[in-house]
Amino acid sequence: MTVLHFIRHGEVDNPQQVLYARLPHFHLSAEGRRQAEAAAAHLAARPLEAVISSPRLRARQTAQTIAARHDLPVRTSRLVDEIRTPYQGRPVAEMDAAGWLLFTDLPPGYETPADITARALRLIERLRRQLPGGEAVVVTHGDIVLAVRFWVQGVEFTDATKNAVGLYPATCSITMLTYPNGPVAVVDGAEPRPAMAYHRPY
Repeated sequence: MTVLHFIRHGEVDNPQQVLYARLPHFHLSAEGRRQAEAAAAHLAARPLEAVISSPRLRARQTAQTIAARHDLPVRTSRLVDEIRTPYQGRPVAEMDAAGWLLFTDLPPGYETPADITARALRLIERLRRQLPGGEAVVVTHGDIVLAVRFWVQGVEFTDATKNAVGLYPATCSITMLTYPNGPVAVVDGAEPRPAMAYHRPY
């Protein structure tokens, strides 16, 4: 089996409570470091061959905690970077009041849910080619993890589905995708989607 663990980074130190998105210097809080250690402990016995991270500091810190248990380097990939949004830097309270409609009436030049899903799938296919029968961790962000989960489930990624209660991945939660080995039967031009499991290891 090829196994890919998609992990949302740990809790972020964000005293000003803004939507940080791609803003620099947002690092893990003390709780985020604890969460990363819990995720690392959960994965300690897994035969990981690679750890890939978003370029964002909070993701790299989470990935480094996991990779250290396996003596692996952390590779970064922009394919699992945070979303590019015009709401970056806005107060969280303002976003709460507006209902977190990040993808409704977007101005030109910003990412749609389809864009986010497409780049995450490019990394998945790349890892499947590079690590057939292997296992890897991908540390990324909540919307990227959610895009992957919706794709597996065949659910359309919209503001409405994203904001459904209980669906958004917790910090340092693990979404595990499992692909079988060997040839895969293709039906209607597409192979079956992987099995998926969700863990919150703390």
